[in-house]
Amino acid sequence: MCLICDRIKMIQKGENPYFVKELETGYVVIGDNQHFKGYTLFLCKRHETELFNLERPFANKFMQEMMIVAKAVKNAFHAEKMNYECLGQGDAHLHWHLYPRVKGDLENYGNNGAGPVWWYPMEKMYCDANRPDAGELEQMKSALRTELDKVFL
Repeated sequence: MCLICDRIKMIQKGENPYFVKELETGYVVIGDNQHFKGYTLFLCKRHETELFNLERPFANKFMQEMMIVAKAVKNAFHAEKMNYECLGQGDAHLHWHLYPRVKGDLENYGNNGAGPVWWYPMEKMYCDANRPDAGELEQMKSALRTELDKVFL
């Protein structure tokens, strides 16, 4: 059972409220929790566990689209810096975590509030208080879709 594949099936059925846009190699979705405002995922359409297992043309396109999504996230959510993660230990299906960062978003954690996202306590990052309500989610999706459409017109 793959959580990412389940999320993709929800997108295909029109049942994933976090879905933003389908691209050639993947799906753009807003993250469930939003401590880092604009946190977005880019889910690979293929169930693969390693980047090097993708055929080179698909892998190149996947990386290119991820960079475009990252730029759209930066613009939509006014990030000062973008952080990128492609880990796969928890969910062994290629996907990118795209974190828009602003000064002080780690609060009192790290060096003067600066550092990697994993310095922020997981229980705070993933608490239900960081889930956007329906209205906020729609605003976030609209802002990101607008930025993506500027690139993909």
